[in-house]
Amino acid sequence: MSQTGPADLPTLPDPRLPRLLAEARAVQEHTVALRRELHRHPEQGLDLPKTQAAIATALEGLPLEISRGTSTTSLTAVLRGARPGPAVLLRGDMDALPLTEDTGLEFASEVPGSMHACGHDTHVAMLASSARVLADHVDELAGSVVFMFQPGEEGYHGARHMIHEGVLDAAGDRVSGAFGIHIYANAPSGRLLTRPGPILASADQFVVTVTGKGGHASMPHNAVDPVPAAAAMVGALQTMITRRVSVFDPAVLTVARITSGTTSNIIPETAELEGTIRTLSERTRALVREELAKVCESVGAAYGCRVYVDLEPGYPVTANDPEQSAQVLGLAERVLGADNAEPMTEPIMGAEDFSYVLQRVPGAFAFLGACPPGVDLADVAPNHSNRVVYDEDAMASGVAMYAAYALDALR
Repeated sequence: MSQTGPADLPTLPDPRLPRLLAEARAVQEHTVALRRELHRHPEQGLDLPKTQAAIATALEGLPLEISRGTSTTSLTAVLRGARPGPAVLLRGDMDALPLTEDTGLEFASEVPGSMHACGHDTHVAMLASSARVLADHVDELAGSVVFMFQPGEEGYHGARHMIHEGVLDAAGDRVSGAFGIHIYANAPSGRLLTRPGPILASADQFVVTVTGKGGHASMPHNAVDPVPAAAAMVGALQTMITRRVSVFDPAVLTVARITSGTTSNIIPETAELEGTIRTLSERTRALVREELAKVCESVGAAYGCRVYVDLEPGYPVTANDPEQSAQVLGLAERVLGADNAEPMTEPIMGAEDFSYVLQRVPGAFAFLGACPPGVDLADVAPNHSNRVVYDEDAMASGVAMYAAYALDALR
């Protein structure tokens, strides 16, 4: 019996979806083994040769067309269905963070100063196992699945490198949809969370250099002190946020570092402020960047100081396509159960370079809860902590959701 009918009739439920979680659990041994191998040997940035090799080994024997990046150690795999149709993209990022692990896990990082503290090892493992699951359904696929194994998410714009090298067109035509999952220690294990529209913020960094005239601390009238000018900027910037930015399209501006001087009896010549800007729309992002420069330059002029503002653009807003996010939540209800599909009421002000993919194709990004058993959500070590631990059982839910997205789109 056909799964599709006239456009004015509802689509029949896909009987394969409720079985996917069991299929994902059946390959859990592979998922855990790859995850732990990567966790022991984390690599940072865009050059991850050991990680790339481990992924390639994990995919051996599957009917995949595999290509490797040239500007990074990315890996792209294409699974072609038995029937023609569109292509969809599934993404997992690969890189670790500059932290020394303090979890006590038997498979803890063996690389000092490097740790998979954001769970990218689980992302890779889930994506590789979803390829294994989907390979068993290749005769049912009308189209192709692109598996995007991406280095350099942690500030290196790895997704943009892969887009430039053609990952969105790896199957021949531009993918028609994209799906990414991020493990999340601060949610119940196995629960999928997403929302329409902005789900993660943009992230820009700034450094403001305030230059005055140095002198003896006992004779400030003979100097131009940059310290009070820098201090005034901190308050003025917060006032700018509350008075220039709409409360219905919010922004966060944090001055995270102020540096000046060397000792107690010298007025320094310079002071430096460093911080971050987070917004949920490109309009507000542009406004805050413009106002930051105006405020700092004006305050500096009032104190007789010169000001130089260096703004480094980071990742854009990660914005889900409303139809795609609703589809993902519906899939989660059918695959994981209604209790494990949670609409997010508000976005998170972190940032993600999957945003570059979602700028170009409709898609959705979701969080997958992995709070360890027996740990209260209020006490769990969060992502980016050197003590974060994820419940590995949650990975089966991620594998099943990757597979469900592809099967649903290509039936």
